[in-house]
Amino acid sequence: RDDLVTGVQTCALPIYEKRKGKGTTIIEGFEGDVEALKALAKSIKQEFSIGGGIKDYCIILQGNFRDQIMDYLKQKGYKTKRVGG
Repeated sequence: RDDLVTGVQTCALPIYEKRKGKGTTIIEGFEGDVEALKALAKSIKQEFSIGGGIKDYCIILQGNFRDQIMDYLKQKGYKTKRVGG
């Protein structure tokens, strides 16, 4: 499964916003199939021990982990860009 994650180049855009009073990190702009998106979400959730899910082709994670996730994605070979402050 690891080859699915690193084999696809994406442009991930971590955004921080509040939903229902709680902070969330949203990763948008993924270029790849749904299975690669699920594998990426799973690896991020396991790496940072956080909860989250996939909705409308975006990865939604609990908490503000933008900087850590950007570093993690860069290590995996993804192009990242910070959006929203």
